[in-house]
Amino acid sequence: MALSVAACGKAGDGAKGGGGDGKTIGLLLPENKTTRYETFDRPLITKKIQALCPDCKVKYNNADQDTQTQKKQFDALITQGVKVIVLDPVDYKATRSWVDQAAKQGVKVVAYDRLAEGQISAYVSYDNEKIGRLQGEALVKALGDQAKDSNVVMINGSPTDPNAPFFKRGAHSVLDKQVKKVVYEQDIPDWSSDEANKKMNAAIDSLGKDGIQAVYSANDGMAGGIITALKQRGMTVPVGGQDSELAGLQRVLKGEQAFTIYKQIQPQADTTAEIAVKLLKGEKADSLTPTKVDSLSGEVKGIPAKLYDAQVVTKDNIKDTILKDKVYQASQVCTADVKAACEAAGIK
Repeated sequence: MALSVAACGKAGDGAKGGGGDGKTIGLLLPENKTTRYETFDRPLITKKIQALCPDCKVKYNNADQDTQTQKKQFDALITQGVKVIVLDPVDYKATRSWVDQAAKQGVKVVAYDRLAEGQISAYVSYDNEKIGRLQGEALVKALGDQAKDSNVVMINGSPTDPNAPFFKRGAHSVLDKQVKKVVYEQDIPDWSSDEANKKMNAAIDSLGKDGIQAVYSANDGMAGGIITALKQRGMTVPVGGQDSELAGLQRVLKGEQAFTIYKQIQPQADTTAEIAVKLLKGEKADSLTPTKVDSLSGEVKGIPAKLYDAQVVTKDNIKDTILKDKVYQASQVCTADVKAACEAAGIK
């Protein structure tokens, strides 16, 4: 860290040109429905960049789930001469032409969390198919001895998110073998909790209360909408999630949600910031990207990548994961309506 800061006085020496000052990094995040982006990703990436390079600036924009808005934000950064852009795409397929055009102008694009299409310089995310397997395994565990006789509803993520197919594939690899049947399945545009609620109600209408024994939800936000639908019908079945959102963790403690997936955002954010600063300085980032991945289209091969692992969180290990890592304080999780559940889980 000290070495990085000391070396950063010359940030951008190898990245000037095109009117840029060589000291600005663009940060484009896709949406704010998922609470992690504004609460964690943005401040963590910005803080790390500024620690590594005190005279660097971060130009930030959130696309609010609109692809055209994100394209305008991306184009504006290029026009301003920004030479390194951290991009978490709204629609990964739409980025190919932007990213390729940027590459022709010497702009380095680091794909963050979601793998954008085009000539990406680096990619930092998680092993998303493994996360799907973890979700499937946790749902089977929540069903216990009943798993092999259980019908499961799958509420998957947004079709424009390249991670969603990997979550789905990983979950199917477990559920298809270990439960009776996936009886209803929908992909949810924009990861909308409201839409997940509607699809859950449609599933109940179609299958009846006795026709559903568990629900796979690709993330915590949608799990909230799903659980609301189940409650309104007087149903209690295991529901999984992902992202360890505060509301999701509270539902896990209260027994309304079986589990969530904890992805340590800080290592992902820190690595992304380190790569961005190295690229800005015209340095190689090979030591930070030990893996190679191909774009989903297969058009770009061997993208340098760093993929992190994740873990299942239940009421039994929230204390030793989320609280231990100080993602949230106990006081944030244990609000009045969750206090008794916290005490039962040994959280004070």
